[in-house]
Amino acid sequence: MEDSVDRHLARWRGKAPYDELVEGVVTRMQMLVKHLHQTKAAALAEVGMQDFEFETLHRLMAHSGGATPSVLAAELLLSPAGMTGRLDTLERSGLIRRVRSTDDRRRVDVELTDRGRELWTEAMQIRAEVESEMISALSLEDRVTLDGLLKQLLHNVESPH
Repeated sequence: MEDSVDRHLARWRGKAPYDELVEGVVTRMQMLVKHLHQTKAAALAEVGMQDFEFETLHRLMAHSGGATPSVLAAELLLSPAGMTGRLDTLERSGLIRRVRSTDDRRRVDVELTDRGRELWTEAMQIRAEVESEMISALSLEDRVTLDGLLKQLLHNVESPH
């Protein structure tokens, strides 16, 4: 069974100084991530969302539907101005609302609206289907093995050496 990476490796065989097995593993991971990104973007388009909207709603859901703009900005690696622009867009779309704190009038919390929660749920269901379809080529045993191997790789790059 030949894939696009096999053809890539054949084109470069003997021309580039790399370990062919490492190149095959890394390039396949890159291709799978690219495919996953494209199919998830298409899934979000089905519900009328863009990735930045989904990621912001996703972070809010992780905080039980509400968080401060500074917490969201830190988690999404955005500047305060970038976060404000994103929240403005989501608020105009009716997906979030800003609520002034009753304890401290200077503090503003961001909350999902019912519409925001519904749209996030719909997008999550579609994304889960896309992910499941991708992994469906593997048996349960192979999925467990792959998960363990990827965990080892991730641990290796996340651990200080």
